[in-house]
Amino acid sequence: MSKVTSKLKEEFFAVLPPTIFFFVALYVVAFVRLRLLMVKGTGLAPLSTVSIAVAALILGKSVLISDMLPFINRFPERPLVYNIAWKTLIYLLVSALIHYLERLYDFSRQAGGIAAGNEKLFAEIVWPHFWAVQIILLVLILMYCTMHELARVIGKEKVLRIFFGPVPAPTV
Repeated sequence: MSKVTSKLKEEFFAVLPPTIFFFVALYVVAFVRLRLLMVKGTGLAPLSTVSIAVAALILGKSVLISDMLPFINRFPERPLVYNIAWKTLIYLLVSALIHYLERLYDFSRQAGGIAAGNEKLFAEIVWPHFWAVQIILLVLILMYCTMHELARVIGKEKVLRIFFGPVPAPTV
């Protein structure tokens, strides 16, 4: 039983950083999109903390799974910016697809079918709002990929020591 427990513990601590990051990121998006400016007069209900937490768990696990794909670490010999840009592009495309499917689900329920929902979506969607959310996600995903790649290169222990102390003495 300790083998199963240790594997569960390992999985939990592996999924924790991206899940926390995406929980905060999705909460920022939900705050901007639904709570402040973009919901007034639309009749949409704000997302709950539970639905944001579930989405963060799904995104966190999908990041871990995608990190195991052979093409994700495409530029190991090149400067770090190549991997950061590549991973940001992939994660951004996935987030755009998820964002579109989320909107399609809402419109499909109203229209009574996926095809009718897609037509209604393209007729009624407010594209500046859609792209505003995507820009926010771009910045947040870029931050995540940058920190993730730095931690991969520098080492997790050193990054934790740099951020949470004690700071190592400079070597001369």
